[in-house]
Amino acid sequence: MKMLVVDDEQDIELLIRQKFRRQIRDGEYEFVFASNGLDALEKLRTEQGIEIILTDINMPVMDGLTLLMKVGELDRVLRAVVVSAYGDLGNIRTAMNRGAFDFLMKPIDFDDLEITIDKTRKQVEQIKEAMQEHSQLEAMHHELDIARTMQQSVLPSTGTLGDRNDIDLHARMIAAREIGGDFYDFFMLDQDRLGFIIADVSGKGIPAALYMMLSRSLVRSRAHRDLSPARCLKEANDVLCVNNATSMFVTMFYGILDLRDGVVRYCNGGHNSPFHLRWDGGVQALEQIGGPMLGAWEGATYTEATFTMKPSESLFLYTDGITEAESAEREFFTTERLETALEKRLNLTPMELVNSMIEAVNAFSAGAQQSDDITAMALRYRP
Repeated sequence: MKMLVVDDEQDIELLIRQKFRRQIRDGEYEFVFASNGLDALEKLRTEQGIEIILTDINMPVMDGLTLLMKVGELDRVLRAVVVSAYGDLGNIRTAMNRGAFDFLMKPIDFDDLEITIDKTRKQVEQIKEAMQEHSQLEAMHHELDIARTMQQSVLPSTGTLGDRNDIDLHARMIAAREIGGDFYDFFMLDQDRLGFIIADVSGKGIPAALYMMLSRSLVRSRAHRDLSPARCLKEANDVLCVNNATSMFVTMFYGILDLRDGVVRYCNGGHNSPFHLRWDGGVQALEQIGGPMLGAWEGATYTEATFTMKPSESLFLYTDGITEAESAEREFFTTERLETALEKRLNLTPMELVNSMIEAVNAFSAGAQQSDDITAMALRYRP
């Protein structure tokens, strides 16, 4: 197995050669080293047989996240593992959205790294086997079509709320070319309480679609048992953590709006904070209260918060396909741009707001390929 290690730390090459000296001697592993993303692309051009990339994030000239994007444009079988000291949620999600197979933290646990290399090697072998036959490729495309159908089939329409006059809600999901795992959901818990969810599953393709279906079912079933948002996410997390061999996870926001008084109870499981569009013209992100992404840490605890929506106030919920949409110049749309755009659209209806924001993102990223699902939901309280 030939691997490309991309890291600007000078001692990494020595450490890897020392820790894997037996595998190198026996011909199990072969390593090529590069000091930054640009150097790595040159190595990929000149070195034959590289199938796994181990890359840092923070490097000069070209960072690891940009490298992942460039690697995704290559027409060859490659799988990347990010090995970095920068393990914040934003980096993890960006790396996964750009095709990283796994994410390891520094300082490197070499036993864990060896296990990850073996898992990555097995996936590379599976991909190569699948590509040997044209019929298998056709089957793969057929499965992706199934995944798209699965993803769209579970998304509710506003018509499911009936002819209510106390709530106006609209949601929309624009699927990327490679299927992701975004979803939204909303439902009446009883005559006076609306439950609403937005979520984003890690990974792509059939696994993400299946994980999305499972995540949605787990939370929805618990919501209809009249559990609190925090309890719903905790119970769903504990189930998702059992036998999670794929190491997938889902970020999720679940809120309950009481239509009698405008009180919202919510729990945020590692998701982007929704924006509260207030009656006084302000736009404010909700406090990040809840817990971690679901499926990552068994036994994690979740808390919840409350706030009150005044009549005619709105909420805007979204996935990172909006804030991480890229322009042709490789610039992100960002949360700051989103907040500024919302400030200019305070008086729009939920349908107008969602459609206008998606149009703004599409205009920003004109000429660039959509790499992730774009999902948005807006609701207005109007007792």
